[in-house]
Amino acid sequence: MKKSYTFLLALSLFASCQQQPQQSAPLAADTQQQGINKFADPNLRKIYTLQDERKTAELLNFLNHPTLQYRQEAALAFASVQDTLAIPQLLTSLSDTSAAMRVASAYALGQIGHKKAQQAMIRHLQQEQRPAVQAEVLEALGKLADSGGLNFLVNYHAANETAEAGQAWGLYRAGLRQISSAQAVERAVQWLTESKAYEVRLAAAHLLARTPKLDLTPYRQQLTTVVTSDESADVRMAVAQAFSKVNARDKAALLSGIVQSDPDYRVRLSAIRSMTGLEFEEIDEAILAGLTDQNINTAVATAEFLQANHAGVNTSTLRKALSQVEDGRVRAGLIWVILRNSPDKAKLSQEYQQLYLRTENPYDKAHLLKALSADYDNYQFIAKETFATTQPVIGTYGMEALTAMRQQADFPKTLEQDFAAIFKQGIASGDVSLVGLAAGVIRNPKLNFREVYRDYTFLNQAQQKLVLPRDMETNIELQKTIDYLSGKEQSETPQNPFTHPIDWQLVQTLHPDQQVVIETEKGVITLELFVEDAPGSVANFVELANKQFFDGLYFHRVVPNFVAQGGDKRGDGWGSSDYSIRSEFAPLHYREGYIGMASAGKDTESNQWFITHSPTPHLDGRYTIFAKVVEGMDVVHQLEVGDKIRQINLILRAKTR
Repeated sequence: MKKSYTFLLALSLFASCQQQPQQSAPLAADTQQQGINKFADPNLRKIYTLQDERKTAELLNFLNHPTLQYRQEAALAFASVQDTLAIPQLLTSLSDTSAAMRVASAYALGQIGHKKAQQAMIRHLQQEQRPAVQAEVLEALGKLADSGGLNFLVNYHAANETAEAGQAWGLYRAGLRQISSAQAVERAVQWLTESKAYEVRLAAAHLLARTPKLDLTPYRQQLTTVVTSDESADVRMAVAQAFSKVNARDKAALLSGIVQSDPDYRVRLSAIRSMTGLEFEEIDEAILAGLTDQNINTAVATAEFLQANHAGVNTSTLRKALSQVEDGRVRAGLIWVILRNSPDKAKLSQEYQQLYLRTENPYDKAHLLKALSADYDNYQFIAKETFATTQPVIGTYGMEALTAMRQQADFPKTLEQDFAAIFKQGIASGDVSLVGLAAGVIRNPKLNFREVYRDYTFLNQAQQKLVLPRDMETNIELQKTIDYLSGKEQSETPQNPFTHPIDWQLVQTLHPDQQVVIETEKGVITLELFVEDAPGSVANFVELANKQFFDGLYFHRVVPNFVAQGGDKRGDGWGSSDYSIRSEFAPLHYREGYIGMASAGKDTESNQWFITHSPTPHLDGRYTIFAKVVEGMDVVHQLEVGDKIRQINLILRAKTR
């Protein structure tokens, strides 16, 4: 199975115990020979069951087991359980004579993410000799480091390429947590410009792109060289994203050139997204090129950019582009900008309302309903369609439009009471998306709904009608809003009950490289399931596929150069099952074409899943990875919102392990 393990973990698995204080016992012969995956071993099933049930005490016992694989699997289990009670024993396990065990322990410590492990990890790095272990400890350190830990990471001298990659990822992980420094940024730029290994450059590029509040203007020249010449599109797209933090006179020309010349659409759209703050006249040619790009994701991203940066946009230019646009989502984005900037909104609104009424496709209708939100006078029309529709996607998009209108800086004060009534109606509707979205806007502190809803028992009443765990996402939204209106500190996030044990009988029928075929309207996508890393998630997916649950559903969410998401019966992203499964975090990385379980937080997964368009390391260790695309990435890159999943089937073939 080809997987992106954390820096040579696969190699470290073969590191046998040297000078082992307790000799590692081999697996029993019958468990080695029988079965088609590792879960023929009852002890491994037990460890994963304890992980699934979040039973810390029993798992801790396995950390001292004489058999290496059991110790290692127990350590990895704590990456999902994330109980701080395991920290002392995991720190002790960093001295295990097996490199594989040390890697697993370091990964788990990073996932737990408590700073009390920092000093022990730093001390261990000063004597650790194995590159794979050094890399894992360095990256894990970035997940929990304070300013002192960051200083150690910045000044660490990596003696090999593998450790240097771990150091780079460690600085990236710290940056995500807003733990950064000028020295960290300088080190990242240095790595990018010194022709380092791919892993080092990728981590450095994402550090610059995703660490908030950076000013990268002093590094304009170095970044220009990288974004125009690096051999990896993965690196170029992240550096293009980082250009949003650069202020320079030639920025418009540089980014426009990338939009019109880079061979990878993901780089092109990243350049468009970094144009925020530039004058429209400076980038109009690039914008038109983006709207007519051969890849639909670039066109969508360009339309979204225009909506977010509509001030000063020449609507006559957009009207010409509108006549060439066929995609409903792009069309709706342009309509929003044209309507928002038009001096004669009434006439255009009437025209676009009629277009909405003539449109039959529910996704196209939903996009148009959001487009109408550019004119406040359309709010009654939008509200009427939101509450009258039988199509969840139209209702959800309608409420999204209304909540966006209410949060605009120029929202008319005369409409405040009308919108308060609309949101209260949304809460009372009982529809999970309308309730969740309305609850979200009500707790916006800038809108002062505390004065409007002095009696908020309607929120409690709505919460009592929810069915858990199916409606957990809405429950979380309501609880946060109740806490806000009551003036209390935010309650602890509601937890899902344990309702769906792993189907071990099904798991043991699946090969380690079991493949699945997804037939879509755009073509065929073949996945390889990671049953040995995420048995509960794989079993759940296979069970639903065997029941034809996914057949006929849609890709309801596509975020350009991020993910394509499906698996929702409602078709709007708010649909869940009557049960939830547990998160399963293994030392895997989200790269292009990896499949993850969608969730509303840890241990809330059920039936929705997504496919990544490119490396998305900020998802690592937060969303279960359970598969990878092995054929059909060209299809994934063409998927649009509303594309149908015709059917999903397992490839049945006999294989030996």
